[in-house]
Amino acid sequence: MISTTDILLFLFLASTAVQLFYWLFIFSRLAFYRQPNAQPTTGKEGVSVIICARNEAENLRQNLPYFLSQDYPAYEVIVVNDNSSDKTWEVLLDFQKKTPILRLVSVTANTSPGKKEALTKGIEAARFEILLLSDADCRPASSMWVEQMQAFVRGRVKIGLGYSPYYRGKGILNAFIRFETVYSATQFFSFALMGLPYMGVGRNLVYRKSLFHESGGFATHADVASGDDDLFINQVATRHNNTVILSPRAFVYSSPKDTWGGYYHQKSRHLTTGIRYRLVHQLALGLLSASHFGHYAFGIALILFHNMDEIVLLNYLVRIGVASAMYALILRKLHDISLIRWVPLLDALYVCFYLVFAPALFKTKESWK
Repeated sequence: MISTTDILLFLFLASTAVQLFYWLFIFSRLAFYRQPNAQPTTGKEGVSVIICARNEAENLRQNLPYFLSQDYPAYEVIVVNDNSSDKTWEVLLDFQKKTPILRLVSVTANTSPGKKEALTKGIEAARFEILLLSDADCRPASSMWVEQMQAFVRGRVKIGLGYSPYYRGKGILNAFIRFETVYSATQFFSFALMGLPYMGVGRNLVYRKSLFHESGGFATHADVASGDDDLFINQVATRHNNTVILSPRAFVYSSPKDTWGGYYHQKSRHLTTGIRYRLVHQLALGLLSASHFGHYAFGIALILFHNMDEIVLLNYLVRIGVASAMYALILRKLHDISLIRWVPLLDALYVCFYLVFAPALFKTKESWK
């Protein structure tokens, strides 16, 4: 007869084995990835940078100059004022007087939740084929951001997946948010590199306008507040039409939330889109989360109730050793090496992430502001 101990041990070993598979055979793709050189072109295509803003007057004052001073010969910046009730419009008009490449679009009424309608209007107003998306609370890492992001959208590549880290600050919340951002990037970059792209992040995302129109835009998920980035990419990305862009000069930084409540609201809103992913992506991500949670949960149960300290410790050390080695390579690639020494602690704390945010997976109604 199979005992409870046998069942727990099997589940623990199976979870550990699955985790090792992901780290050794999937996430290692990002760890050892080398950014190829951009394909040379005879002429540079025009780029339309699109930013949607709702009540972002102060962020625009601070960050918009970095978007308007890019070292690129043919680009425009379109800011869509989405029903702002602060001084966003006045700030934008002041910038427009000084900078001809800034174009303004105003949305006064929305028929769908989130910012998809505002973003659609911005795309419709775009003069150029290449669309480069970001947010008002973001700042490009360099004046070469447009140059670096557009350079890879050539030939059959219609989508460029950029990286958008958070600024380093003090405290465990800041460290955890940065760690969670790295872990999320590890997942969607690695899956893209193995031919299973499933999302991008709207703070730093580039794709062709023709792809947007050919796919029907956001029509299939217009009822969901989030998803203007991940659900759209999940819908249109194929094995060959996207690429990962990891040049540090192409990063886009933003400030993380400074309260746990603010972070919970932001992250729970983003997680509502997961149940709309393609089935293969849901299964792959679900197995990853379940095995990560199971590795710790079943391991703790074996230690507390079945005195299996040695086998649990051995498997834990193997798994965290492999994960830490991969994290070290990835964190250097993503320019956040300060997190390396905290990987074991943050990796364990991530189990709480699953428990806290599980209810958000079943929400469908959220606003983007």
